[in-house]
Amino acid sequence: MKILELSLNGFRNYEAFNCAFDPGVNLIVGQNAQGKTNLLEAICYLSRGSAFRTRKEAELIRFGAEFADLSARVESYGREQSLRAVLFAARRPRQLFLSGVKKPSREELDGVLNTVLFCPEDLLVLKKGAAERRKLLDDALCQLRPKYAKALEEYKRLLAQKAAALRDRTDRPEMLELIPDYNERMAQTGAILITTRAKYLRQLEERAAAHHEAFSGGSEALSLSYQTVSTVTDPTAPALEVYARLKDHQQSHYRAEVESMQCLSGPHKDDFEAALNGLPMKAFASQGQTRTAAISLKLAERDLFEADTGELPVLLLDDVLSELDPGRQDFVLNRIQSGQVFITCCEQDKVTHIGKTIRIEQGRLL
Repeated sequence: MKILELSLNGFRNYEAFNCAFDPGVNLIVGQNAQGKTNLLEAICYLSRGSAFRTRKEAELIRFGAEFADLSARVESYGREQSLRAVLFAARRPRQLFLSGVKKPSREELDGVLNTVLFCPEDLLVLKKGAAERRKLLDDALCQLRPKYAKALEEYKRLLAQKAAALRDRTDRPEMLELIPDYNERMAQTGAILITTRAKYLRQLEERAAAHHEAFSGGSEALSLSYQTVSTVTDPTAPALEVYARLKDHQQSHYRAEVESMQCLSGPHKDDFEAALNGLPMKAFASQGQTRTAAISLKLAERDLFEADTGELPVLLLDDVLSELDPGRQDFVLNRIQSGQVFITCCEQDKVTHIGKTIRIEQGRLL
């Protein structure tokens, strides 16, 4: 997959922008706060239908503008297509277009442009809380598995409704009558989330371990293990089996949920643990080992996209190489010589020069 050309109007700090890109490496250079990351965010939005730095679409619209218009010409599965999104400052729903045809939902654009994003925050994803690691899995799976994206959306909706019922049970005891129905549907969708995540993590582990072994010169073995509710002993088991185990967990935690007025059962608290040579990285890994493992995960994610779709996704590296020493920079660049890559950095001479250099200043292309 490749982005041939990107046009922005009224997006973030860009009043107007248009640029054609190299099919290989595109180095986006500029000082801080000039708009380099905004370009990657625009690409992500066209790819996924959401931004990676905010959930509020109003923040994506240039100050004083009534709307933002993002469009791109892309090459996907041997065809040239166009993607377009129009966001409005007023409370109007966004408009999405595929090759000039307006689409009623984001799902109809799935798979046209897949992206793998790596930003500085991801360098420490293995040291952060569980929510960041769930997001790493969910972001990839929502692009690869449209049914997973629907199940995740449904589970989040049910979780919010169940949480509200538990909070309101003091003033409205009748709300507890809804809990069994919520539990049934959450067990059904939750089983899909758990089995899909666990199987994907197993594939991710195989490829990430190979990248990390090369990074470390064969001295470190990276392993990943999925963690879910205690009654699910095998998260990769068939969904019906996981569903039954989720029901068991819900029943054993019903009283605790009512008393605490919180949802204590389900995959919304799931996590995965990374280990090096059998030792948990959270407790024992150095900063360099953590960064190397995080990069290995993203390179593995890219590999899985290619294996699943037959095409390499567009790789977005937001100011990541500047956080690495020259040896690790060169190692990363040597492992991404195929496919299209966008790299943002402040100083061009900090990165090996490959492909096309794009200079950005105050939201303008120089």
